[in-house]
Amino acid sequence: MALYLIGDLQGCHAPFQRLLDTVDFSPSRDRLVLLGDLVNRGPGSLEVLRQLMALGDAAECLLGNHDLHLLAVWQGQRKPGRNDTLQDILDAPDCTALMDWLRHRAMALQRHGWLLVHAGVLPGWTDTQTLALAGEVERVLRTPRRRELKDFFSAMYGNTPNRWHDSLLGADRLRVIVNALTRLRFCTADGEMEFTSTESAGAAPEGYLPWFAVPGRATLGTPMAFGHWSTLVTESAEGLPSVRHNTLPLDTGCVWGGCLTAARLGNTPGAFELVSVKCEQAMAPSRKTAR
Repeated sequence: MALYLIGDLQGCHAPFQRLLDTVDFSPSRDRLVLLGDLVNRGPGSLEVLRQLMALGDAAECLLGNHDLHLLAVWQGQRKPGRNDTLQDILDAPDCTALMDWLRHRAMALQRHGWLLVHAGVLPGWTDTQTLALAGEVERVLRTPRRRELKDFFSAMYGNTPNRWHDSLLGADRLRVIVNALTRLRFCTADGEMEFTSTESAGAAPEGYLPWFAVPGRATLGTPMAFGHWSTLVTESAEGLPSVRHNTLPLDTGCVWGGCLTAARLGNTPGAFELVSVKCEQAMAPSRKTAR
């Protein structure tokens, strides 16, 4: 059995299928973990959700900020954005089934010794705390009480509080967890989050660091994989992910004409092989590298 970690799809269904074909993926033998942002901006979000749902236990999926946005729009708590490509999902006859499946996906996972999130973790969070806090959001998303679900999405948006405190309660507590797991790029050494900049790691705002580069980060001893931050990879010389502070960024900018990348986890801790397919229509040969 092979386990593949795959970065942001964002509705790019055709490259996803090419990537599965390239690695000869078999749902009876292999497993996938998608690192969030399954939908939006690309042309095939509906097809992506239907395929992932049909794969059953062969595919685990994290929720990213675009996935939560879709759920908020579905619940009437957010208006579609100008660049959204979500309407075919909302109009689909199986929309309710797809949304119920989506809201039961994970906010964080630990598989084969790797901690997996969509965006990042705060410096003081341990592996165990990250998974526990993710579970708090998951329980609300999976509630059978639709009023509770609507209340969650109506209060989910916003940049404050911008740091974690164990004493946080209610909507503020959930908002900080969601922001860290699905939006985080930069923070201070003591965990104050910044949400304005989307630049590469070398262009951090004054006083801030990429979350994974904070000295003494509590998760430093655990290999991590995440998506969300395409400029970490697309501005690199090779255009392929590389390990930074024991983390592997896997958003390789598929929706922007880059690549879609899978990391096949190896048998030794932290080992992996990368497989990448081009996402423009005129495909280049897939590229492979190993660590």
